Amino acid sequence: MMQPELSPVAAAPASDRTPFVEMRQIVKRFGGLVAVNHVDLDLYAGECVGVLGHNGAGKTVLIKVLCGVYIPDEGTIKVHGQEMHFRTPHDAQAAGIETIHQTLALADNLDGPGNLFLGRELLTPWRTLDSRRMEYEARNVISRLNPNFKNILDPVLRMSGGQRQSVAIARALYFNARILIMDEPVAALGPAETRMVLETIKRLKAEGIGIFLISHEMHDVFEVCDRATVMKNGSVVGMVHMKDVTQDEVLQMIIQGKRPAQALRA
Repeated sequence: MMQPELSPVAAAPASDRTPFVEMRQIVKRFGGLVAVNHVDLDLYAGECVGVLGHNGAGKTVLIKVLCGVYIPDEGTIKVHGQEMHFRTPHDAQAAGIETIHQTLALADNLDGPGNLFLGRELLTPWRTLDSRRMEYEARNVISRLNPNFKNILDPVLRMSGGQRQSVAIARALYFNARILIMDEPVAALGPAETRMVLETIKRLKAEGIGIFLISHEMHDVFEVCDRATVMKNGSVVGMVHMKDVTQDEVLQMIIQGKRPAQALRA
């Protein structure tokens, strides 16, 4: 069955909307190490929130809690206002959360449709692979992201970095993800492919999808993110609206843990 187009979500004051995601007072320990220390994070429809910090700041652990890889030791997670208890990544996927890892987790020997439906293949009434339908569905969803991407039947090993990224994002969208976690999506991409990915993020926001972006590329963060939460040593330094701060101020938050006056909370 063909997936419906996503309708744009009208902007509304934050007080009038239920966040897509609310993480409150999340704690994650590994033995005596507190990797995430009473962290709050939220996300609304049609926005991109940067999760920033040096390696070891706790951002990856926090995101792995959200996508079901780790179970929090304390705190609550709500999705669309409903409290959730994720025990596995499948639980998070069932709630509409998909993670696009930096490695993309694609099978190099398979083509675009093969990767899009890997593990969730479409079958004919005779229980055989419905390759024709999978190709049709793959072309539909990929064309939304990258209209110039035609060679979807090539093995992904022969695809460009931007095309591979499109396949990974398309896989999430086809299965009705409304919340995307994107981990360094432009790492190792050239300028043209980076531009394509950034434009894709903007289109996804316009369709009402919420995006958490983990990135070290400050220019990209300022281009596509609406807000950013900065972490250091497992705690939140502050949350800022990108329009209210400079790149230097955000870098000071990351490096020094210095919170500017515009930060909304520690």
